[in-house]
Amino acid sequence: MPILEVTKLTNNSADDGFATWSPDSSHIAFVSDRGGDWEIYVMNTDSQVVTRLTNNPAEDGYPKWSPDGSRIAFQSNRGGIDTIYEIYVMNADGSGVNRLTNNTATDVFPEWSPDGSHIAFVSDRDGDWEIYVMNAEGSDVTRLTDNTYGDIYPAWSPDGSRIAFTSNREGKSGIYVMNADGLDVTRLTNDSATDVSPAWSPDGNSIAFESNRHNKGEIYVMNADGSDVIRLTNSIYRENSLAWSPDGSRITFHSDQDGDNEIYLIESPP
Repeated sequence: MPILEVTKLTNNSADDGFATWSPDSSHIAFVSDRGGDWEIYVMNTDSQVVTRLTNNPAEDGYPKWSPDGSRIAFQSNRGGIDTIYEIYVMNADGSGVNRLTNNTATDVFPEWSPDGSHIAFVSDRDGDWEIYVMNAEGSDVTRLTDNTYGDIYPAWSPDGSRIAFTSNREGKSGIYVMNADGLDVTRLTNDSATDVSPAWSPDGNSIAFESNRHNKGEIYVMNADGSDVIRLTNSIYRENSLAWSPDGSRITFHSDQDGDNEIYLIESPP
């Protein structure tokens, strides 16, 4: 398959990354240090006009839109402890910030369930990096994975029945999938390389991920059962932080191919 054409969406001397699409495809939220510290911004997908959503001396990152587009979950260390991140949520315009988790551990990588009722996230509150889930308002935290290895980057399937994630439980980081209750864990990739950051296609048929199986970080896509892996990018730079457009036609990622991290767009494979 030919390598697909890549389009650059942001272009400045700062680092932009961790893009995520609004459910109606009209906006992309992302993280940038263009204002001097890490904040969350949003840009129109048609005009690429950028608006700053957060403004404080802490580090705000990893924004994720709620399925109805009204809110954005994110991680931040604004609670006052430099090394401790918690999960927050705000309105899509940056107002109404509310803290969802509050403990002495680090809570990161929030991911909304497709129906908006739950948020999965990663925490080291029990000593290891594990995947947890809570109600969307922060109650009833439940641990989904339980082992001595790192389980990170949870991603819900579009029907809400499964969660893909990255784990090094078998000696090398690979892509796994489990039921939404944490049961029936299955390994999807089994390569000597490092495979991370799964992202489901909107129709649930494919999973994009990052891998260094060709000695550099590139974007790949496979069937949801782990079969038919296809390489989408080919550069000497690391491409990461993948997000499908809601219609499944495009994938955003960030790359440092121009010297600093910028957000790029690639057409998804036919």
